[in-house]
Parts: sequence; C-alpha cells; structure tokens
Amino acid sequence: MNRSNAVVLSLLITTITGLSSCSTDHKQAAPGVEAMRNVPIIAVQQTAVPDVLEAVGTIRALQTSVLASQMMGNVIEVRVHEGDRVQRGQVLVLIDDSQPREAVNRAMAASSAAQEQVVAAESDLSLAGSTLKRYQALYERKSVSPQEFDEVKAREQAARARRDMARADQEQAQASLAQARTAFDYTRIRAPFDGLITEKAVDSGTLVAPGTPILTVEDMRRYRLEANINESDVSSLRVGQQVVVLIDALGIGDLHGKVVQMVPAADPGSRSFLIKIELPEDSRLHSGLFGHARFSRGERQALLVPRTAIVERGQLQGAFVVDQNKIAALRYITLGRMSGDKIEVLAGLQAGEHLVATPGSLALDGKRIEAQQ
Repeated sequence: MNRSNAVVLSLLITTITGLSSCSTDHKQAAPGVEAMRNVPIIAVQQTAVPDVLEAVGTIRALQTSVLASQMMGNVIEVRVHEGDRVQRGQVLVLIDDSQPREAVNRAMAASSAAQEQVVAAESDLSLAGSTLKRYQALYERKSVSPQEFDEVKAREQAARARRDMARADQEQAQASLAQARTAFDYTRIRAPFDGLITEKAVDSGTLVAPGTPILTVEDMRRYRLEANINESDVSSLRVGQQVVVLIDALGIGDLHGKVVQMVPAADPGSRSFLIKIELPEDSRLHSGLFGHARFSRGERQALLVPRTAIVERGQLQGAFVVDQNKIAALRYITLGRMSGDKIEVLAGLQAGEHLVATPGSLALDGKRIEAQQ
C-alpha cells in the first residue's frame, strides 16, 4: 500500500513539473513590450495666447498711373524702359506731331490776323469817337443839323460794333490756338509725378488710338497692403487701427501699418471685404509682393506643445501620446501658428494628455515609456 502511494505521488510530481516547464517555456516564447527609459514626457495644457486675426494680401503703390494716348498717331520714340526712375513733367514718349504742329501754325496765323483786326477796329472807333465829340459840341451850338449829327453818331456806333466783333473773333482765334496747342501737347506723354516705370506696353512705330495704354508709373515713396477679410471678421476691425505687417519674400517683419480704408461692399464670390493698410516708407518694398497682416483681438485659450515634440511622416505631422499604461502611440494632429519655440495644436490632442517631449528619430510606437526622473 505504501509502495502504491509512493508511485502515485511520484507520477503526480512529474506531471506538475512538466506543466510548470511548459508554462515557463510559453512565457519565454511570448514577445515582451520593449521599454524606453529616461524619456522626457510633458503634459498638454491650455495656455493664454494672443488672439490674432491674420489676412494675406498684395503690396501695391499708394499712387499708380496708367499713361494712355489721347490722340491717334504713330509712336516716334519711347524714351524709358521698365525700372527707370522718372521725374514729374519729364517727356517719356513722343507721338507723331506733324498734323498737330500744322494746326498750331494755322491757329497762330489766325490769331495774329484777328489781333490786327482788333487794332484796326479800335483805331476806327477812336476816330469815330473824336468826331462824335466835335459834332456833339457843334450840335449843342446849333452849328450842325440834326441829320448830320445823327450820321456821325451812327458811324461811331458802327465802329464800336466792328471793334466788338473783332474782339470776339480774336477770342475765338485764341481759343482755337489753345485747342491746337493742347492737341500738340498730346504728342508728348509726360510723367505725372516722380516715380518708377513698371510697365511699357508699346514700342516705336506702334499706331496708338485714344485710350491705348502706353506706360505705367508708380510712386515709389509710399505703399499699402490690400488684403481680404472674411465677412465674419470685418466687424472687429476699424479705420485707424494699427496693424503688424510681414513681408516673407524680403524677410521684412513687424512693419507697423494703419488701416486707412475698408471698402464697404463685399465680394459676392468670396464673401470678403477689401482692407487697405498704409505702410511706412521702406526702400525694400515693391508692388506685387505677398504680405501678411496681423490684427490683434486680445487673448484666447490654446493648446501649445514644444516644436521638438512634433514628428513628421511625409506631409503629415504627429506626436507620440503616452497612455495610462505608459504605452506610446503616434497620433496625427493638426497644427496652427508658431509661438516662440512652441506650436499651437488645432485638433488631435486634449488638455491633460502626455506626450514624448523629444522623440527625435526614435521608433517609439507601441513601446513602454519610462519617464525621465
């Protein structure tokens, strides 16, 4: 009996030992979770940041003039090119002036003839006036008949009428001369102000008609940013408001402009309003540059994380989020503006979650994160 019990006990021990060995082998075969130690972890928190409305637009000269022809004619000479600086009154383009010159000469001759007619008429009037005075004295002394006096008086009135008519003809001749000279001036295209030639539309030999664009001149001294604002944001802006403007292409930042005009009609296509921002003088500014306008609207709450916590996967950005079990998982997020060394998270994270602060190029997805002590 004792021997049988000993055999059963021996078999039981062997079975338990085998099961224990199998369990141990199974545990060793299961893959374990890799742990990363001394990894810096941060908590996502809401922070008060400046509430800034940003609008994009184009730099334009405060004063721009498109010079066009005011007459029909062939362009004889174009004296400037794009990029040339010009002064007010400078002759920039010559148009064939042969016909206007002949018109001026004819008008000058007619004006001279009218002037001579006035001189002759005034001389006749002077003589008739003197004769009338003598006959007036004789008539008062009854030395001449009433008929003779009336004839002399009529001649004086006729001379006065001829003088008046000659003066009217002279005024008409002078008006024709002024008109001819104006037409002649149209053959000279002049700079309306000091500026810069930004476009040349014609060359020598081109036949132009009234209204044909020839040159574009811009005032280089003052510029403005023209930007579009959504209809939902326009109520927070006002004329005279100070604005910070940045020009990325030139590396220009923090230009302090001022809102000088808000066009009251919205664009029906984009539902936006045009805002014009006057900029301070800066020799680096040019028309056509792309600019940002930033309007301050106080403060707002935002989620900010260090820029070092962001990892990029192609065109996507994400961050390693550490859950309650200390397991890291890559989560793709939507980013906003930079704020110093931090960046705003618009979507994908919530306050209170924990991130790996500096993942670098490490593959942390699915690994256990041991926080840095």
